[in-house]
Amino acid sequence: MQIGTRTARNRVMFGPHVTNLGRGRSLSDRHVAYYARRAVGGAGVIVIEEASVHESDWPYERSPLATECETGWAEIASACQAEGSLVIAAIGHAGMQGSSAYSQRETWAPSPVPDAATREQPKAMEEDDFKAVLNGFMIAAATAARSGCDGVEINAGQHSLVRQFMSGLTNQRTDEWGLADGANRLAFPKAVIARARQAVGPGQIVGLRLSCDELAPWAGLTPESAAEAAAELAELVDYLVVVRGSIYSADGTTPDAHNPAGFNLDLVRDIRTAVAGKCPVIAQGSIVDWGQAEWTLTDGRADAVEMTRAQIADPDLCLKLAAERTAEIRPCILCNQRCRVRDSRNPIVSCVVNPTTGFELTEPESLLNGLGSDPKAFVHVVGAGPAGLEAARVCAEAGLEVTVWEASESQNKVVRTWAAASGREPLAKIADWLEAECARLGVTVHYNETITPEQVAAWLAEGASVLAAVGSQTRSLEYTVSDDGVVIDALEFLGDRELPDGPVVVWDPIGGPIGISIAETLAPDRSVSLIAPDQIAGTLLSLSGDLASASTRLAQAGVYIAKRSELASVENESATIESRVDGSSRVIRAVAVIDAGHRVPSGQAQALADAGATLIGDAVAPRSLYEAMLEGRRAAIALGVTN
Repeated sequence: MQIGTRTARNRVMFGPHVTNLGRGRSLSDRHVAYYARRAVGGAGVIVIEEASVHESDWPYERSPLATECETGWAEIASACQAEGSLVIAAIGHAGMQGSSAYSQRETWAPSPVPDAATREQPKAMEEDDFKAVLNGFMIAAATAARSGCDGVEINAGQHSLVRQFMSGLTNQRTDEWGLADGANRLAFPKAVIARARQAVGPGQIVGLRLSCDELAPWAGLTPESAAEAAAELAELVDYLVVVRGSIYSADGTTPDAHNPAGFNLDLVRDIRTAVAGKCPVIAQGSIVDWGQAEWTLTDGRADAVEMTRAQIADPDLCLKLAAERTAEIRPCILCNQRCRVRDSRNPIVSCVVNPTTGFELTEPESLLNGLGSDPKAFVHVVGAGPAGLEAARVCAEAGLEVTVWEASESQNKVVRTWAAASGREPLAKIADWLEAECARLGVTVHYNETITPEQVAAWLAEGASVLAAVGSQTRSLEYTVSDDGVVIDALEFLGDRELPDGPVVVWDPIGGPIGISIAETLAPDRSVSLIAPDQIAGTLLSLSGDLASASTRLAQAGVYIAKRSELASVENESATIESRVDGSSRVIRAVAVIDAGHRVPSGQAQALADAGATLIGDAVAPRSLYEAMLEGRRAAIALGVTN
């Protein structure tokens, strides 16, 4: 695909996103390894994590600052261009959607409109501020060009001062930078683009990421107004990425699986029609399946596709597509649990289904070359869940003989049960992939086999390695249950345990997706009360961006939420809860209580460990799919280190 004067080797973009890989406000060696890995995997265009163009903008602690990025940009450009990728430096300013936590200075904005998320009151920009920011865009663009990047991408999408000047939600000015009934809507973006174009010089790419629907039609950018803006701005740039979202919809740009994959494709089609070939239009919006990406292009909806999360999950996506090895593509399950890291905890970007992501320098990808060429090396894996199958896959990829022993009648039973019960179809894709890869690599799987400590000891005596991924079980209850009280473990319920007719209580001491999903699933057909110890229900959903949406879904479903409460006891057709604030108690009618709380390692785990097996996943401590996959991989690789 032609982009300005440059040619991208394919029509797949790896878009800009927060990684927290920085050192201070500079790009680091971890950034270089991260982007180089996607270049090796065949990405056509790589857009580096956005750098702030001025020190007044410090939106998150490890946010890159353009004046400190020259060396990092140069190293990333050199590494990725050597593999055939175009490299673009994203530049921008978060404006009112920034933060004062790190700079201890006011945020800047078109008008003094408080940010919906942080509640911070910004400063309305003055003449000197405009000069500083516009000059900052010039300096950033010139620095990127000097560093060897193929160009720059200006952010007028989510977390963007440029978008804030285009929107009636945030721009209430009446001067030359105001909207003036729409006449000046493009004054600020045009000024920014002009300065960037001047700074990079001829032959360099200038791209634009544009929010074309702020999901706030009463004053914000709408698809209709954005189409007009895009048609005019397209004459000034070399490509346009269509996104959505604003101050009231921060989760609208990269939502989780509650939104359909490719949710932006109708919008992209309309914008591309308005642009009328002035520049390539690139589609963004949960495009993670290669089939949908291909259809997007062949149907004429876009000129290229951004597949960022898909390449976070599988950096070799493009290579596998080119080689027609589509069945081997590791799927993105749109969970947002490890790749969404704009968070005060500063987590490193990673991926539930591919834990090496973000840790390219410290987490080897496979056992290849780890064990040498010993044809007698063989491994027994006990348990065919994610931890066990990932361990088996990595070992088999290195050429070891691997046998998996599963106590039930199927592989990935817990994952598939959760996916089916919660309606999260993408989750089942990782189960499909693990099973298919193990089959392709020649892993033998036995079902309905419960392994004893004696068998483990015998295998070890024969020189084999034994990894035990035997899962978890319910913990000792922290509340009392009468003889006629009904308590059902969440996993047992998800496995098709029938409920008696009547109201149900869901006890969710974790605040994660399981309790929320069970309440949502049950609510249309019966009265449901959700008991949460926190100030809000589903507090951990804030990490994946689903908290606000989940609260809305629960309200629409009619779920009653008892916040700041603990489950005290369960009796016949009732549950007693206690307030964490004043200790008062009350009784809620419930024919059953579904416990979505913590679990503990299975009883089999310690016995197998005592016999010499290495425990992995929930057999160590029940946590998320991410830890299961990570520990399965690590345990396999450790065999290569020790043998």
